[in-house]
Amino acid sequence: MTLSLYFIRRFVKVVAQVFFVFFGILMLTDMVEQLRRFSGQGISLADAATLALLNVPATLYLILPLVFILAAIALFLALAKSSELVVVRAAGRSGLQFLLAPVTAALLLGAFAVAVLNPLVAATSKQYDIFYAHQARGVESVLSLSDDALWLRQGGVDGQTVIQAARADLDGTRLFAATFLIFDPEGTPVQRIEAEEALLEPGSWVLRNAKYWDLTTANPEVGAEMKSSARLASELTRDRIRDSFGTPSAIPIWALPSYIAKLELAGFTARAHRVWLQMELALPLLLAAMVLVAAGFTMRHARFGQTGQRVVFALTGGFAIFFLRNFAQVLGENGQIPVYLAAWTPPVAAILLALGLLLHLEDG
Repeated sequence: MTLSLYFIRRFVKVVAQVFFVFFGILMLTDMVEQLRRFSGQGISLADAATLALLNVPATLYLILPLVFILAAIALFLALAKSSELVVVRAAGRSGLQFLLAPVTAALLLGAFAVAVLNPLVAATSKQYDIFYAHQARGVESVLSLSDDALWLRQGGVDGQTVIQAARADLDGTRLFAATFLIFDPEGTPVQRIEAEEALLEPGSWVLRNAKYWDLTTANPEVGAEMKSSARLASELTRDRIRDSFGTPSAIPIWALPSYIAKLELAGFTARAHRVWLQMELALPLLLAAMVLVAAGFTMRHARFGQTGQRVVFALTGGFAIFFLRNFAQVLGENGQIPVYLAAWTPPVAAILLALGLLLHLEDG
């Protein structure tokens, strides 16, 4: 037990060192990029550092598997150089028994990353979008627009509403030249509303200078009605509008299940969010697979030589798994393969292949 705790501490320490090295490099790189991007607005060094500090966590979280394989390679090379691996084997422990400690640490750190770092990254990403838009001074919008309009959709058990607006404010809660097309539960359009302005308040859109058409009649224009002020019920919120134009990674994992349910109720496809949720749940296994891959190539005594070649093989294997995971994610989001297959196959396959390599090389 004492020996296992020792190796866990060593592994966690190396992971922290590699993590902060990448953090420093990414901070400097992102600060330079922010200074270049907002040079015309006269951005200060403090503002550039704030933008970088809010943006870097998302990048670090994305490359977390690569951080782990580099940390594992560094750990095994250090243990081989100090002959600690020889001592462990001489004490009667096989290589697989020794690996229980770093693999357990990788699983625990992966669970911590999903439970704590994931919501933290989602929060910093939202703050980055807000601060970025503030620095852009209205030049850029945090909302996604088509060539000529902004599109939204809301819905519930009574049907769905498609919303089009010529333009919107920063967070999408105030729409200008907005059109609301209301459908019944069978998908038949029943009403059309055109408003000069629509303001989102809790539970409803407040419409100004709105014209109503009843699409169930033979001649909707005859019965059209003008209202200077009106309300239209809505379940949309400022955060949901912003999230709908972002990526699944911008939503905390604890909020993803309910968000997926609301997204599907509104008529959107939530396949990308489902794939992301399952991939996040599989992240601890992926990090453990990276440790096993690194062990399969670098857990050898230094006297065997070819250290550089084995490090290259380990890195190549790690990058291949990372690429396969991203490729499977794309296939899952496009519906080419099932969601669970896209999320869980790469880490499970990597673990099995690494274990096969270890069993082949180890003498028990």
